[in-house]
Amino acid sequence: MALHGDSNEELRLFQTGEHPCGYFPERQARDLVLDPQDSRLGELYPMALGWGFRRSGDLVYRPHCQQCRACVPVRIPVARFMPDRSQRRCLARNADLDCRVLPAERSDEQFALYQRYLAARHANGGMDDHGPHEFDQFLVGRWSHGRFLEIRTHGAQGRLLAVAVTDVTPLGLSAVYTFFDPDEQARGLGTLAILQQIAWAQRAGLPHLYLGYWIDGHRKMDYKRRYRPLEYFDGRHWREDTAAR
Repeated sequence: MALHGDSNEELRLFQTGEHPCGYFPERQARDLVLDPQDSRLGELYPMALGWGFRRSGDLVYRPHCQQCRACVPVRIPVARFMPDRSQRRCLARNADLDCRVLPAERSDEQFALYQRYLAARHANGGMDDHGPHEFDQFLVGRWSHGRFLEIRTHGAQGRLLAVAVTDVTPLGLSAVYTFFDPDEQARGLGTLAILQQIAWAQRAGLPHLYLGYWIDGHRKMDYKRRYRPLEYFDGRHWREDTAAR
């Protein structure tokens, strides 16, 4: 399969073979993948976000399952975002924390937090043996425009609580992956990370924060619908999700 990018050069798409679904263990999944050898991936990636694709390491993919359409690309138009009561409480609860944006370069402190997060939240999930190389391969990649949004306790020696891996493009930010201290569940660090990414996009004058895929009713993915307004991609156009909070 082929598409044409802005350069009018053919862009090749590959369909993967079936593999176990990461969200529904009883199902098989397939993906569409932009040609990983295409030297233009970095420049094409913002356009691909608009087509409902997502990045994992150096791969730009979109679910393409024959019998299932559960994965729905979603994004927040940040200029119109207004936090709800629960999100305002999260911001107030974490007003003592500091946030900073850094280059996407792994530190020992970040990697240690990543390992703790995986052990607590995704034990036996296929990522248990991730070492430094796998961290870089999965979260940094060779061509991405990534940054690390760190969330720390206040002070010069503030303790690292969370890292939101975020891609920066001219068309918006993309929330790639977030890991956080599993002992700080009461803070709602996952919610805080998204709220901070929204604020970052607003400051930068970027129109959207891409959240990846929403899955209706899925315990780990349905949370994305709590951010309003929310737009979803129907395969051709982005449309506003008009359902109530």
